[in-house]
Amino acid sequence: MRSSNHLIGLLNFFTFLLSIPILGGGIWLSTRANNTDCLKFLQWPLIIIGVAIMVVSLAGFAGACYRNTFLMWLYLFAMFFIIAALLGFIIFAYVVTDKGAGRPVANRAYDDYYLEDYSGWLVQRVEDASYWAKISSCIRDSKVCSKMGRTVGGMPETGDMFVRRKLDPIESGCCKPPSDCGYIYNNETFWTPGTGLVTNTDCNNWNNDQGQLCYSCNSCKAGVLASLRKSWRKVSVINIVVLIILVIAYVIAIAAFRNNRRIDNDEPSGEAMMTKTQPSRIQLY
Repeated sequence: MRSSNHLIGLLNFFTFLLSIPILGGGIWLSTRANNTDCLKFLQWPLIIIGVAIMVVSLAGFAGACYRNTFLMWLYLFAMFFIIAALLGFIIFAYVVTDKGAGRPVANRAYDDYYLEDYSGWLVQRVEDASYWAKISSCIRDSKVCSKMGRTVGGMPETGDMFVRRKLDPIESGCCKPPSDCGYIYNNETFWTPGTGLVTNTDCNNWNNDQGQLCYSCNSCKAGVLASLRKSWRKVSVINIVVLIILVIAYVIAIAAFRNNRRIDNDEPSGEAMMTKTQPSRIQLY
């Protein structure tokens, strides 16, 4: 019985440690939401799940140490729903970030981003005017575009240097006009119209005003979704690994708890149980 309690306590301590990367992933997404991705709602379910695993694991650890049956039942009951919630959250994150990627541009190191390449619930969020006003304000306040400026040998970088840069999705979508607009490079955030045929509606939305740039462009919305997708895919890998370990630990905890109850109730197990339920018919006279 002591070995079963020790095993349950060890498993609870292990699941407590597993809550740390989940909580850390949520906090990392929260910092990106405030400074980079600017979508400030998807990180909260992950933080809540991480805190819940931490609290429930502590309750299970206490239940194992003090042989408190109520706390052990609470642990098993709550952990089942936490695992289900984490699984649902992983599926949801993959579904809403499933489609969309940058389009390679000829003679450019960076990709361009188009909103029509994305679909689903997140697109509806960024297309909402009031919600996008908050996101674009966040991007503007993060000064991501003003930080793009570079100098080489004390001189501003040239257009040839700029096109060889690997821009992140928000830099490409929000801080410059789309490449198919044919704008001429002056500096990282100042472009003049070319003479080509304009077919992209974002070409008319571009403004050299440093407070506007392409913040109202669909390419900027697509860049935000692409950046969010990259962040969530990184965190989802950790979540999947943690989920698999949690399920294994939960199954072992159930087996140990059942064994604990069997011993407490003085129930036989293994061969002893078989002997008790089916006694030998061979008798000696």
